[in-house]
Amino acid sequence: MDKLILIGAGGHSKVIQDIANASNEFETFAVVDDAIDGTNQTDGIIYANTSFIDSLQVEHFKFCIAIGNNATRREIFATLGIPIEQYAVLIHPTAVVSKSAEIGNGTVVMPNAVVNADSIIGKHCIVNTAAVVEHDNRMEDYVHISPNVTLSGIVSIGEGTHVGSGATVIPGKIIGCWCTIGAGAVVVGNIGKHVTAAGVPAKKIVKN
Repeated sequence: MDKLILIGAGGHSKVIQDIANASNEFETFAVVDDAIDGTNQTDGIIYANTSFIDSLQVEHFKFCIAIGNNATRREIFATLGIPIEQYAVLIHPTAVVSKSAEIGNGTVVMPNAVVNADSIIGKHCIVNTAAVVEHDNRMEDYVHISPNVTLSGIVSIGEGTHVGSGATVIPGKIIGCWCTIGAGAVVVGNIGKHVTAAGVPAKKIVKN
């Protein structure tokens, strides 16, 4: 089994640890976080400051940035400089992923999620619990699809976009990069870049 190092020690990290434990591919070796002082070991797992990585030969480990915030994942990936090939693809055993789907390094597919035929998911994405990514979807890097989201067929999601819990996107729609789609929203039209949209149907929120 590959030795896995999780970057981030919050709630999202706990779920990813469970995925690693449920798999036959990975063994959690360490959890690192800037908020941890010193180094300690609990239940065979090392907990340490992120600087602990500097003492390792990274080619001997797999990594996952276990942080829910999309911009933070992008920043950490750029800062650490670990080759993308060293980042794991973590898929919970209860998830259903088509053999024709493509999933980028650093991406996590949570319990009971579905990724259907010919969908392409970028690097460092999150397909959260019970989310449905239907056929022929395109998700760019650093996207977070929250629990119970439904992306119908042929949907395109731009880099860094966060789709809130329970939202639905009807077939063929395009959502631009670094958008926020509110929980429970129903997206029935294309959405541009850097937009926050919510409601049924989803509409752009104009900030005062």
